[in-house]
Amino acid sequence: AAPAGAVAFGVKHTEGVSVDVLFRGHAEPEAVSGAGARWPLDEGTVLRFSMSRASSEVNDNKVTVSFYAEGGKPINQAGVFLTGVGISLDVDADRDGVVEKNSPNKASWTWGPEGHGAILLVSCDKDFP
Repeated sequence: AAPAGAVAFGVKHTEGVSVDVLFRGHAEPEAVSGAGARWPLDEGTVLRFSMSRASSEVNDNKVTVSFYAEGGKPINQAGVFLTGVGISLDVDADRDGVVEKNSPNKASWTWGPEGHGAILLVSCDKDFP
């Protein structure tokens, strides 16, 4: 996706995003921390970005990649807007009819009328041949 003539790139990102640069042949990724760092644009180089928490609104995080020619002359930029989606299995762990995100009984299960924990029913039959 790099423009013609690009030999290096730099990455900027918002606070809610983590970015790593992975180079072919290197086992460990290099974390992108501050602006100003540039890396050679070699075949097999991969940018890996992630978010560790859900977004507060749509497109509230961004990664911008700047491409440079020989001598450090800027050529172009590419940007990606990100929205982190939180996924959680929330259950009525204390069986009182209310689904709670942070129920203390979510991590364990006790049998009986005064018990707690999720009851999971799994369909293992073959619905379609």
